[in-house]
This record gives sequence, structure tokens and C-alpha cells, in this order.
Amino acid sequence: MSLLRLDNVACRRGGRLLFEGLNLALAPGEAAVATGPNGVGKSSLLRLAAGLLRPAVGTVEAGSVALADDRLALDERRSLGTALDFWAKLDRGDAKAAMAEMGIGHLAEAPVRILSTGQRKRAALARAIASGAVLWLLDEPANGLDFAGLELLTAAMAAHRMAGGAILAATHQPLGLADAKTVALG
Repeated sequence: MSLLRLDNVACRRGGRLLFEGLNLALAPGEAAVATGPNGVGKSSLLRLAAGLLRPAVGTVEAGSVALADDRLALDERRSLGTALDFWAKLDRGDAKAAMAEMGIGHLAEAPVRILSTGQRKRAALARAIASGAVLWLLDEPANGLDFAGLELLTAAMAAHRMAGGAILAATHQPLGLADAKTVALG
């Protein structure tokens, strides 16, 4: 059973072919890391997997997905707890537990607009955790995280995989996914 399957996928953006002939399958507990220089299509690959883009060629099949990228998707006018709870309720998730897992439970009453870069990244990851999605799509998940945040990210990814989830990450940095498949783009 695949949580993500890409068959002979090509991605074209802005009239430019980013990649073609991409095949990837992720089963429960598996992970893949997309690597390559800037602009080769790593983020576009995640958006294809999320169903936000259509492939130029090929097919994409995915289970429930949570995309954590540079678009925080949290209401800047609300407190972090309220903003995360909005999404968690839609997915029947637990925002409080997700915030605790990413070490930001103490920021529940803080307005989203005042969060630092690292806190915003932790909030994006907490939103993915609270979603209950089986497939996490993580775009540069380590960017902006301090050492403690990296440890929490590593632990969250391990727990997600142990529970039968899968991860597709795009990154330039090591993520603690030593056994992950590599998707080399570019």
C-alpha cells in the first residue's frame, strides 16, 4: 500500500521543464528527501504531491496530506493556539498536543504576527502534526530552527513514521532521515 505514488511525472512551471520521468512510491513508515540546487523543482514536487499543481505528464496518487512550507496559513490576528485549533478542528486533530510536541505550547496565547522565524517554523510543523495526515510534505523544515527545534523535528518525524505515516521532504540540510530514499533533482 502506497501513501504516495508518482508514476513518470514531469513538472513544468513558467514554461520551463523542471523534471521528468520521476517515479516514487512511499509506503507507511517510509521517507524520501528531495535534494538539488535552488530552482530545480523541489518545492514544486511537494506541491504536486499535495495536489496543488498538476503534473505535465504522469500521475500522482496520495493519501491525506499536510504541507508545511513557507506559507504559514495561520491567521496573523489570532493567538497561536486559536489559529492552530482552527485547523486542528477541521482535521479532528489536537492543536495543544501538537504545540507541545514542537515545544511551543507556552506560546498558545501569543499573537501569530509576533512569532519569530523559528517559532513560525515550529508552528507550521505543529499544524502538520495536528492535521492527522498520513503523508507529511515538508519544505525546508529545518530552516530557522535552533538546535532544540531540530531535535523536536527529528523526534516528530520518527514518531510519525513509527505510527505508519510517511514523509516527503525537500531540503538542503541533513534532517535525521538517514534511511530515506533520495530524490535527486537537477
